[in-house]
Amino acid sequence: MESIIQPLNNNNQNAEYRALPNNIEAEQGLLGALLVNNDVLDRVRDFLEPHHFYDPVHGRIFEAAAKFIDNGNAASPVTLKNYFEHDEGVNQLGGTAYLSKLASNATTIINAKQYGRTIYDLALRREIIKLGENMVVTAHDAEIDDSPSQQIETAEQALYEIAEKGHHSAGFMSFDNSVSGAVEMVTRAYKREGKLSGISTGFIDVDDVLGGLQESDLLILAGRPGMGKTALATNIAFNIARKYARAVADGNVEIQPDGRQIVKDGAVVGFFSLEMSAEQLASRVIAEQTKISSDSIRKGNLTDEEYTRLFNTAKELQSLPLYIDHTGAIPISTLTARARRLKRQYGLGLIVVDYLQLVRASSSGGVENRVQEISIITQGLKALAKELEVPVLALSQLSRQVENRDDKRPQLADLRESGSIEQDADIVMFVYREEYYINKSQPKPGTEEHLKWQADMDQAMGRAELLIGKNRHGPTKTIDMAFEAQFTRFHDLVKDAHLPDGYSDGYIDE
Repeated sequence: MESIIQPLNNNNQNAEYRALPNNIEAEQGLLGALLVNNDVLDRVRDFLEPHHFYDPVHGRIFEAAAKFIDNGNAASPVTLKNYFEHDEGVNQLGGTAYLSKLASNATTIINAKQYGRTIYDLALRREIIKLGENMVVTAHDAEIDDSPSQQIETAEQALYEIAEKGHHSAGFMSFDNSVSGAVEMVTRAYKREGKLSGISTGFIDVDDVLGGLQESDLLILAGRPGMGKTALATNIAFNIARKYARAVADGNVEIQPDGRQIVKDGAVVGFFSLEMSAEQLASRVIAEQTKISSDSIRKGNLTDEEYTRLFNTAKELQSLPLYIDHTGAIPISTLTARARRLKRQYGLGLIVVDYLQLVRASSSGGVENRVQEISIITQGLKALAKELEVPVLALSQLSRQVENRDDKRPQLADLRESGSIEQDADIVMFVYREEYYINKSQPKPGTEEHLKWQADMDQAMGRAELLIGKNRHGPTKTIDMAFEAQFTRFHDLVKDAHLPDGYSDGYIDE
């Protein structure tokens, strides 16, 4: 059949004119197949929509046929005839007889899906072209307060949305595919050192309870100020990044059938530090690894041996796949766009957000209060975890009501005023250090009370508790840990001398 879209100029006088990508024949062939065999709709409806057709008339025919079929009626040139008798576009093509022409030039049902994919792919190409045109117009006519960096992020987000269309909205998955995914997860755990289905945190007891950090999980790490939330998150991020670097160096990589390389241990880490600068965070990691106090590093109060040790350690750390974004009060949309970019460029495997309450909703419009805004943010982080198929570890502050109790161990109820944190999270963990509170209540030296205080302090010193308050995949539990405050470094609280391979005193072997 002759194409219904005629060139505007056959003699090529206007060299600048270029038609948008399209394939009218594919559209006609698919519509013809649909009018002959309505089962074609089931093969393309998961990804193809009326607006994907280049010719608006074809889009209307597809939409009408789909409605007929959904209502339990047969869609054919005869049944659709009355529906299009007064359609101006169809009349320009010869009237309702055009429907019969489509049916007479139908492709086979076997080719229908491929035709649909062709139409869909061309529609995406047209969207890319329109996006490019909009970028040019926006750059030319930008408002004074619309910075170039904001324009770049907006364009990048729009481009990513085009690239991801159809990837996360495939509808129902057969149980066969679901079972295959579950078996694949078990196989990874079976092959991986430590028998973990997720990414090892570098802490034995934490891995034992959680099975590692699982893909698509939102994990909340909460606590009152001074408990060590950032320290523990930094420890975990460092462990994971270092294990990834060592796996790459050792060639511990698996080649997939599609050519992709899967590193078996660790992951690339993206750390959004909204409270501390990248330099301050790096100083913490250096303090943890050199066992030089953060205070000494900050003041430069170092011996020659300590400075040499710090310099050599810093040189080693430069190769770690640990990326830090220290933008303050970052909107959730910007955070999402930058995580997508990191995933695309480096294969992101873990996102850390420090901390949740410093993230902003993308827009204040329609947000009535801070509780609602936090709900939007946690929902956005959970959606990001599922979209990128990576765990998201988000730190959270707790309400002051903890301080009013005799037992100051945090509870899930302490999160409730923060909206949907508890609801959206797969794992909720609390960091608690009794030493912090005992130290604040020191009585007068030389008294009987001070002797009892000293005994309590000796028992609590250097110890911490990680309380698993919610675990969607397993039990809740309290994990005893060791903490070196001067180095901001957590350890497993070793109960015997036999540690699994890959661990040493809570950290991966040097």
